Formats: sequence, C-alpha cells, structure tokens
Amino acid sequence: MPDFHHIPVLADQVIQGLQPHEGGKYIDCTLGGGGHSSMILSSDEGVRLLGLDCDDNALRAAAERLSKFGDRFQSKRLNFRDLDKLQDNSEWNQVDGVLMDIGVSSHHLDEASRGFTYRENGPLDMRMDRRLKVTASMILNKESLEGLTKIFRDYGEMKEAYRLAKAIVADREKQLFTHTEQLAGLADRVCVNRNRRKRNPAPTLAFQALRIAVNDELGALESGMKAAFDLLKPGGRLAVISFHSLEDRMVKEFFKEKAISCDCPPDMPVCVCGRKPQVKIITRKPLTAESNELAENTRAACAKLRVAEKI
Repeated sequence: MPDFHHIPVLADQVIQGLQPHEGGKYIDCTLGGGGHSSMILSSDEGVRLLGLDCDDNALRAAAERLSKFGDRFQSKRLNFRDLDKLQDNSEWNQVDGVLMDIGVSSHHLDEASRGFTYRENGPLDMRMDRRLKVTASMILNKESLEGLTKIFRDYGEMKEAYRLAKAIVADREKQLFTHTEQLAGLADRVCVNRNRRKRNPAPTLAFQALRIAVNDELGALESGMKAAFDLLKPGGRLAVISFHSLEDRMVKEFFKEKAISCDCPPDMPVCVCGRKPQVKIITRKPLTAESNELAENTRAACAKLRVAEKI
C-alpha cells in the first residue's frame, strides 16, 4: 500500500477557521493522509471526527494512523458529493464544522499508477474512486471533438482547447491513448502559446481538465457544499480549500448567495421578500499560505481557504 503521509495545507488557518472545541463534532470530507483530521482531533480531547474518502487505500492508511484517537475518530467510504446520506445518521447529522479539501491529493500525484501526473509515465486512469467506470483514457478515445473541446476549455481554461482536441481525435485514429506521456507530449507540441505563464504549462491544464471530467469534481463540489451546509448546527462552520480558480469561484458564489439578506428588486422601497442571511462569511478574502509554509510545501502555493458560519 502506498505511503499516504503528506503535509496538510493551510493547517493553522483551518484550525483558526473551524475553531474546534470540547464536545464538538467535525467532518473531514477528504481524509487522505489524515493530516487535517489529526490536527482537528489533537486540538481538544473532547473533539470527535468523521473522516470521509472515496479511496479505499486512504481509508485503510488513515485508520491505522489515527487509531491513537480511539473511538473519537470514525471513517466511512463516501464521496463528499453524497454527504446528504448522513442526514439519516443521528450521530453525524448535526455537526460543528465541515472541512472540504478539494482536488487531487499529494499521494495521488506521487503514485504514477493512478495517472494524475505526467512527471512519471503511467496509465491514463485519474479515477479518485476506483469504483467509477469511466477513466481518462476512455474519454480521450471516445469523446467527440466538441466534447473534448468543452472539457479543455471549461475545466482547463485553455485557449488552445479546440486545437488540442482536434489533435487528439486525429492521433487516436493511429494509436489509442493509454498512458500519460502520450497526452503530455501532445499538449506540449500542439499548445505553443508563447504568452502562457510558465507555472501553468499546457500539460498541467490538460491533465487538470481531464481529471475534473473523470471525477465530475465541480458537480461534486456543488452537491457537497449544499449537503454540508444542511448538516451544520447554527454556529457551525464550513471551511473549503480549493486549488484553482474554477473551484474558488464556486465556493465564493455559494457563500455569497447564502449571505444575501434581501432578494427584492433594487427599486423596491421596502423589503417584502423576508429573506434572512443564512451564513456569516468569516473570510472576506481567501486565506493563502504564508512564506514559511511555502518553503516547506510548494504544493500549498495554489491553495485558498474560505470559511463561513451558519447563522
């Protein structure tokens, strides 16, 4: 089994945002290596936590690593998009805080056989939950030109989306896409935009787009935030860490919509809708990593944390 140890990003900011306290119950929606969960459980001896993950290896590793917390820690194999399934669970349907650390985890990037990275050659898989039936290679080999263009344009925000999609459709007639080096090499050759920022090379954006498509990450985020809000007690907090602009915009807009106090037309002299704000936004601007964290963990550079409190 691969090593699932990793450094949790924005760890201090997460604790400050969630404010775990004695008797509090918390849900870590992306258990992964157990880094954030361990910090939350260590913050107070009276804290209890439910860790969720759709990766079976992550759950086994976390169960071993967090066994020192005894029955204060529980785990469940569940994608956070299905958080609403906890509504019928009397133990976890009213909690004090929910953490969502969105995106691919460090151990997925470090494990070439999962296909999330092009730094090492591996199969084009990209499934976070290996129970899913559709892999990255299946999308590359079967999706239409229009469908591929939409994936790279919408999820990778690539200006060269059509050019890359057209090249994929042409190349797969000669040889099917099976390994990461094929997609990475093609993206490098086809996407020659000289104005591209060096920190976002074409293969990075192409892999991001394909990974989001395979796992329906944006759909999962939307469903997960709605369900997480419903599970919170009044005064409970939702903390979401995102790693790219698509996710961060979704989180920002979700919090903003929940914080609206009046939905009447602008020309209405008196409020008649009776709408009340449902959350208080704790972080007006997203929290990011400080220099000392960046020196130890370069993967924290893109991380943004937003926190809201249920009213």
